[in-house]
Amino acid sequence: MVRDGLIIFNSVHKVMSAEKYLKSCGVNAKVMPVPRQLSSDCGLALVFPLAELEVTRTVLDEPEYSEHSLYALKDGGEYTLLS
Repeated sequence: MVRDGLIIFNSVHKVMSAEKYLKSCGVNAKVMPVPRQLSSDCGLALVFPLAELEVTRTVLDEPEYSEHSLYALKDGGEYTLLS
C-alpha cells in the first residue's frame, strides 16, 4: 500500500521554497532528511500525503520546481519513482 509521496530537489533553497509554496496551496508538506536508499545533493526532501498528489504535481509543473524526483513510499519503506 502506498502512503506518502517524497520529492527530492537539487538544492536546499528549492526544498524550502517548495515547502512554503505547497503549504500555501493546502498541501501538508514537511521537510525531512533524504532516506538512505535514495541520494540527493542537498540531503533534504519533502514528504507529503499521496492523497494530495494532484495539487503537488501542479506546483511541481512550475518552472522553478521542474528539476525534481518524485517518489511514492510504500509500506515497508520501499520507494517507487513516479517522475
